[in-house]
Amino acid sequence: MPANRKTITHFMIEEQRRTQGTGDFSMLLGDIITSCKVISDQVNHGALVGALGSAGSENIQGETQKKLDILSNEIFLRFNEIGGHLAGMASEEMDDPYALPEGAPRGKYLLLFDPLDGSSNIDVNVSVGTIFSILKCPEGVTHPEVEDFLQPGTTQVCAGYALYGPSTMFVLTSGNGVNGFTLDQNIGEFILTHPGMKVPEDTREFAINASNQRFWEEPIKRYVDECMAGTDGPRGENFNMRWIASMVAEIHRILTRGGIFMYPIDERIRAQGGKLRLMYEANPMGMIIEQAGGVASTGYERIMDINPTGLHQRVPVIMGSKNEVELLVSYHKK
Repeated sequence: MPANRKTITHFMIEEQRRTQGTGDFSMLLGDIITSCKVISDQVNHGALVGALGSAGSENIQGETQKKLDILSNEIFLRFNEIGGHLAGMASEEMDDPYALPEGAPRGKYLLLFDPLDGSSNIDVNVSVGTIFSILKCPEGVTHPEVEDFLQPGTTQVCAGYALYGPSTMFVLTSGNGVNGFTLDQNIGEFILTHPGMKVPEDTREFAINASNQRFWEEPIKRYVDECMAGTDGPRGENFNMRWIASMVAEIHRILTRGGIFMYPIDERIRAQGGKLRLMYEANPMGMIIEQAGGVASTGYERIMDINPTGLHQRVPVIMGSKNEVELLVSYHKK
């Protein structure tokens, strides 16, 4: 490896010095990074280690769990429970916050995570990922309850994701821009390969599950219809549509080349508030997108301004290139 290439360890040391941190946060990130390396290894081996297929169970959202969902959740818990940097954890795969082992040292942070986003793609070998969010634990709390986790996205200390694709990437923001790291399998270390990631303000690419079109609200129908009309329509330009069914992969594409990702409210899911989880998906991805110059909205309000009412609360999600998201938000306002 060339001597001038920066590892994620060196990057975190520089950030710690810049912010005059104590090192607790860097060590917590180190545990998260290790978790993602282990999950990456399991994903890469797939059927070779018997990790594919259904586990025959459902999570709190009523979704069928894959074997790798459960395994990834266990990996995250085991690698982060004893470091002494956390007061508690909450996972998309678990009904309630995870109680740290008795006697384990307590820290000042809370960790929320989706251990394997897009796991419906696992068995067909399409990119999946891990999403996480770090919050400060309320002062004096050593055994956090649900209400201690219910903080708006604006209070996030850090957010990030790992993408398990052709290469494994780790994308991170702690409120000072967005940086991407690629795992060098030869040395087992993430290397800074995408410094200062930015979402282009304009795009001609959108991502949405078009099979739900008949259930959409009017602003979404209008926007997609205008895009689909191409040069003959009111936008006067051709658009491309994408849909991977993995939020990590969709957002990574947008960070790399722009675009708009939509999982809006529709008539089938109106009663539950939306499809994607606020605490495990919308807030951390919203922080990343905003730090990269994009916009994250429900169509009616900024995602990170929402005051959570439940650990598994769902919300509509529209995020990506600034000018396209703002145009769609204006349709909602009308």
